[in-house]
Amino acid sequence: MRGEPEAVNAEAWETYGAHHLRRGTALPEAARIDWGFAGGGPGSEVLGELTGRRVLDLGCGPARHAAHLVRAHGALVDAVDASAGQFERARARYGSLPGLRLVLTDAVEHLLTAEPYDVVYSVNAVPYIDPHRLLTALAGALKPGGRFCFTVLHTNSRGDGPSDRVTARPETLRLADGGEVTVHMWVLAPELWTALLTEYGLRVEGIDVLDAPEDGNRASYRLFRVTRPVRVSSRPRVDKPPPAHAALGVGAVLYGPRGLLLGRHRRGTWELPGGTVEPGESFQETAVRELGEETGLVARPEDVRLLGTLLDDAGGVVRMTVAARVTVWRGEPSDQPGESVGRWRWFALDRLPEQLFVCSAQALTLWRPGLPIDHTPAHVWQPGLPVDHSPAHVTASDTGTGDS
Repeated sequence: MRGEPEAVNAEAWETYGAHHLRRGTALPEAARIDWGFAGGGPGSEVLGELTGRRVLDLGCGPARHAAHLVRAHGALVDAVDASAGQFERARARYGSLPGLRLVLTDAVEHLLTAEPYDVVYSVNAVPYIDPHRLLTALAGALKPGGRFCFTVLHTNSRGDGPSDRVTARPETLRLADGGEVTVHMWVLAPELWTALLTEYGLRVEGIDVLDAPEDGNRASYRLFRVTRPVRVSSRPRVDKPPPAHAALGVGAVLYGPRGLLLGRHRRGTWELPGGTVEPGESFQETAVRELGEETGLVARPEDVRLLGTLLDDAGGVVRMTVAARVTVWRGEPSDQPGESVGRWRWFALDRLPEQLFVCSAQALTLWRPGLPIDHTPAHVWQPGLPVDHSPAHVTASDTGTGDS
């Protein structure tokens, strides 16, 4: 659902498009993609091979760049804009161009319903959409291995720099022949954009600096080159030895109609709920207790199924993790006071975030061997298998179990 900043932006872009439609503003054909300033920086080469590929232009405006990619590179482009005026400008000029499909709709609504794309790009339109709303939808609209390239404002012409908080701020959108409208933009530091993209399962491959060529103009943009990984990465354990009782833990897999439950650790990794086995506890009791302490969810030990034991080491200390599947629970996950893991979210299995904690990654590939997750090796023992069954990696070729 759109928030107030996006509602303000929608009205502003309606005004902007209608203004140029009435004025009959003419624009030259695009000979390249200008991500920031005319003639500067890279062009369409950052998008990779385009011939015959499904491409999405988010916030296409009059669709000059989209038409260029169709004509010069043989791409099949869907060009989306929410401004009726901009859509009419594009349709009047390129409505009959084979290979180009013009769509008048909200960008996020389109992403949620479209077939996945090989390439998604946006020239300066991303900062007008709430990043959480946009990236939730985009993560599923980009094929594994696909590219997402976009530019964002970094410093405006007055020299105002980016924010280190995910919040929108007022900026001025100037109209030709004078006049201006106020918009709200998410002008975020590159580190914050990177963290957001990573959170939604995308990997930043590079960031280009695009500064204004004119003296006295302090405006600057950043071009992000992003991919959706074919496989999800994981982060190793820390080398610091644990307390004597903490080398044995339980990771709880909760999977239902809304997806897989993961939380964000303060160190930046995404993790399953779980933790250390306390003296006198069974593995099932540990799973239930940790689930309640970290998420507030309620479960029963009899609704916990043990999937197997993972054995690895960190810093020369042997570690064991028991993977458990919680089949029934009550409540809604929420951050709990004093816990190091929070921001609990449900993830589709084909949209898992980057930087999974290695123990969680190992547990997930034990539960579902076909998941495309990379992690360090772990020996595994599963119920029904000989005790000395210890493959070098937990992968689909090593185990044949997993439940739905």
